[in-house]
Amino acid sequence: MKDYDVIVIGGGAAGLMSAIAAGGRGRRVLVLERSNRIGKKILMSGGGRCNFTNLHCEPACFVSANPHFCISALSRYTQWDFIALVEKHGIPYHEKSAGQLFCDRSSKDIVTLLESECKSAGVDIETRCDIGAVTHTDRFSVRTAEAEYRAASLIVATGGLSIPKMGGSDFGYRLARQFGHEVRDTRAGLVPLTFTGAFRETTAALAGVSIPASLSAAGVTFTDDLLFTHRGLSGPAALQVSSFWLPGEPLLLDLLPGADAASLLLAAKAAQPRKRLRTVLAACLPGALVAALQGLLFAGHAETPLGGIPDQALSALARTLHGWQLRPSGTEGYRTAEVTLGGVDTTGLSSQTMASQNVPGLYFVGEVVDVTGFLGGFNFQWAWASGHAAGMAA
Repeated sequence: MKDYDVIVIGGGAAGLMSAIAAGGRGRRVLVLERSNRIGKKILMSGGGRCNFTNLHCEPACFVSANPHFCISALSRYTQWDFIALVEKHGIPYHEKSAGQLFCDRSSKDIVTLLESECKSAGVDIETRCDIGAVTHTDRFSVRTAEAEYRAASLIVATGGLSIPKMGGSDFGYRLARQFGHEVRDTRAGLVPLTFTGAFRETTAALAGVSIPASLSAAGVTFTDDLLFTHRGLSGPAALQVSSFWLPGEPLLLDLLPGADAASLLLAAKAAQPRKRLRTVLAACLPGALVAALQGLLFAGHAETPLGGIPDQALSALARTLHGWQLRPSGTEGYRTAEVTLGGVDTTGLSSQTMASQNVPGLYFVGEVVDVTGFLGGFNFQWAWASGHAAGMAA
């Protein structure tokens, strides 16, 4: 049996940050990682470049049943704090868009940073650790196939259900329930949307086509690139709105965000009444998209000269172009989801330290908690901030 001050279950972003913070305070820290190496999701994130934070990180960029819960941790370890750590290690980075910061070289730079900080803080790391049981009396006992470890504090940083091939599992939720915590319903977030029927055939025909568009669900709108796929919609706009869309509910698609389709069509009719509707639309949208949409949005008018189309019909088409109601059949699920929505209910945790209000010395951090960021580095910042909060308290 080996004794530590703090045991961290999970060697991802949140777990490693909590270990670094605790180790930096002189605590004897052990990280237990089920996989064969730490930071696997970090390595594959951002197309291998790791979108490690966002310049515009703020509480409004997070989804939770308690939207105020994340405020304390995010304010005490900000994006500027992590940027300073990146610069301390001489890692070159760049802003891609909308405040998203990526490594110039590779995600490996961030994992190397975390490994180096763990080493400096005296943190022990064990990989290939399948945990059999966790118990608590006066201390926590964690049993693996190879050994038993004990510690006064336990930090659960096991992530969620997303991308199971990279280690996603429900282990953290089971631990939370074991210690009397409520777990809010989970579902895939930041995930492509799937469709059936005629629209599925349309997206399949357009697979690979990307356009700027707006998608709205539950009163929330995201304007960004939209990618058509063989099964439905992906790209930043679809991934973002997927965190708000609920099964059975409709989406609204605006194919011409920022434009006034009615004015455009009516002005074109007045100026060039012999011009065909399809030609006018092809000046605003990819030709392949216009061709694919003919049967769905303006059947019978595609080849009609504008002068032969009533103003009322053009105005109705404009309204559809700005608010086409779609009904997804579902999502691609946890297999491709970047995050898991829901998780450990924040009402049972301290917002300042991430500590359990049920069991002294128990902490939950990162994706396992019911706090989910928008696309663009926000989930990494939550991992850094929540991990730091727990590590400074454990």
